[in-house]
Amino acid sequence: MKKLVLMVLLAATALAAQQTGQQTPPQQSQRSQAKVLTRAEFDQLFAQPDRILIIDVRRPDEIKDIGGFPVYLNVQIGDLEKSLAWIPKERTIVTVSNHAARGGRAADILAAHGFQVAGTIGAQVYEKEGGTLTKIVAPPPQNTNASNQPAQAQQP
Repeated sequence: MKKLVLMVLLAATALAAQQTGQQTPPQQSQRSQAKVLTRAEFDQLFAQPDRILIIDVRRPDEIKDIGGFPVYLNVQIGDLEKSLAWIPKERTIVTVSNHAARGGRAADILAAHGFQVAGTIGAQVYEKEGGTLTKIVAPPPQNTNASNQPAQAQQP
């Protein structure tokens, strides 16, 4: 019994030593260099819509459920580098995510590729600070059975 307890303790000690020796993945250890915009700063930029481009890096279901801004380009963060060629460089970019973490990473990617980035904002943070998000309600599904049946002639 003592041998079993000793082996468990040795295994636990070895595992703990191994875990403390591991480094955090670079993506988690590096903080974004992007400025996190306040609601007032974002509203000031948004007041000149011809000068900015809002890139929302959230999934469509997040935008649907949480809300977003009235005009934006949706490019999920995993597809951002593949999409750089068709993102206009003549506008200042604001990236959006729920709390600005993914938006910050997206802003860093864009800045590294020569885009002018004003910063990032979290949609939920913006709303919490009193901003209004646009929420789109999906229409109810159409009854497809009724449209597939032939129309019956009415008798006078």
